[in-house]
Amino acid sequence: MTVRTRFAPSPTGYLHIGGARTALFNYLFARHHKGAYLLRIEDTDKERSTQAAVDQILESLTWLGLSPDEPPVFQAAREARHAEVAHALLAAGRAYRCWATPEELTQMREQAAAEGRPPRYDRRWRDREPGPEQQGKPFVIRIKAPIDGETVVEDLVQGEVRVGNAELDDMIILRSDGSPTYLHAVVVDDHDMEITHVIRGDDHLTNTFRQCMVYDAMGWRRPHFAHIPLIHGADGAKLSKRHGAVSVLDFREQGYLPEAVNNYLLRLGWGHGDEEIVPHDRAVELFDIKDVGRSASRMDYAKLTHLNGVYLRQADDARLTRAVLEILAKRGALFGTNGAERVAMLMPDLKERARTLEELAGAAAFAAHESLPAIDDKALAALTPEARARLRDVGEFLADAPWEKADLEYWLRDYADVKGVKLKDIAQPLRAALCGSLMSPPINSVLWALGRDESLLRIMTAAGDAE
Repeated sequence: MTVRTRFAPSPTGYLHIGGARTALFNYLFARHHKGAYLLRIEDTDKERSTQAAVDQILESLTWLGLSPDEPPVFQAAREARHAEVAHALLAAGRAYRCWATPEELTQMREQAAAEGRPPRYDRRWRDREPGPEQQGKPFVIRIKAPIDGETVVEDLVQGEVRVGNAELDDMIILRSDGSPTYLHAVVVDDHDMEITHVIRGDDHLTNTFRQCMVYDAMGWRRPHFAHIPLIHGADGAKLSKRHGAVSVLDFREQGYLPEAVNNYLLRLGWGHGDEEIVPHDRAVELFDIKDVGRSASRMDYAKLTHLNGVYLRQADDARLTRAVLEILAKRGALFGTNGAERVAMLMPDLKERARTLEELAGAAAFAAHESLPAIDDKALAALTPEARARLRDVGEFLADAPWEKADLEYWLRDYADVKGVKLKDIAQPLRAALCGSLMSPPINSVLWALGRDESLLRIMTAAGDAE
């Protein structure tokens, strides 16, 4: 059997982080078993589905590296096939036409509520022939639910789950306008797409028993089901905007790397011993549904940010440089060839302290700008008259220094030894002058990246000696 999984979002809004984890689990399970991972856009809700949402879903999956192996299937384009299956069930006596009016359905619900029963259709048309008064009247097609016994699902995460068939209703599979219901369309699509494993959130578990009615009535083999627990906020409540970023693209805009997001999502509900850093190839090697837990996971943004810092330090410098320059350009920074080159030279040092691309861009801004940096309040406070005098002296001393990173460190240490001062008493004013901040990469790296002329200009300007 070739494993085939699918991710099936509805384009009624952005792809949220819970959906991204579902896509990731489907992707990894298919890759682990050398199968296929597919995408179906469930756009049958025509009033709420939008092209913008479709575009956002596709963009999010592309950013995460979770694009499907085949072109996406759009559910709305398959309505004729859904109707075909509904009529096949009707012809086989496993479904029936129902002419119950909206008023009758309302009366059924009200009576059930008054009697303390769940609201459920009373099956009045299940074994009843229409009369002349039904001629030309709209009807729906309902499936004949099993009445006795139980429906059993062997879930790969939840274990064996049973529901008494008395709890199931004769659900509508085709509306009076000929359009399919969601629960019916999903089954037809999964069958036709040859899906072997349905991996989705456990909020769909109750739907599974109703969908099994269609599989069983058609004589189709059911797929394996795996219902994974949902993601909650740190307070245990359903994850929402108030907890922080929820949309996948929000994380991109906040400077997270896709590989870090994938690693973090993988560890939300799945684990392999004590391994926290699980890169792509290792995740494909290890992932299996049997290691998914049954408890809800809690989103920890601090942990994600820490993990992102780990991946930043491992990332290719050229890639990070491109990303930083794009962020700075969006912020309106003006930089030329020199600015881009400086950022690239400093990247090995800059990425050691940053946790996100946004932080990395902020730390690199002083090097990218062709003009002198703005000096923040803390740096300005460090530029005391004594510090300015020291800068003037250091600038004159460095004017004759060989401009290589290692040599500059030795020259600064020599200066400190000769003058009998601590190196930090030199480095902090230099950071203020060169970077506009007291936080920076090693000062010799900063001097080397900025170059002799730019460094001395900034130093002397801060010292008050430049024209």
